[in-house]
Amino acid sequence: MKTYFVYMLTTKNNKMLYTGITNNLQRRVLEHRQKLIPGYTEKYNLNKLVYYQEFTYVNEAIAAEKKIKGWLRIKKDNLITSFNPTWEDLYCHPE
Repeated sequence: MKTYFVYMLTTKNNKMLYTGITNNLQRRVLEHRQKLIPGYTEKYNLNKLVYYQEFTYVNEAIAAEKKIKGWLRIKKDNLITSFNPTWEDLYCHPE
């Protein structure tokens, strides 16, 4: 059974946010960190994973991503803080 993730990345100083969806969180964050994905995250160096949520069904993950993307910044900040109070980098790569 596949799993899907909605995730949020920020900059090292937490100034900008990016919300995305993937079926492989480790791989996707690594791709962002290695700047393999052209666009917003590459341009502004968003590579700090501060939030993620796991889903069983892709349609639920897509709906959650769209909902979060529609929120004001303060609501996104509150979601992150409730999940990750210190906004630490949650990415851990296999050794």
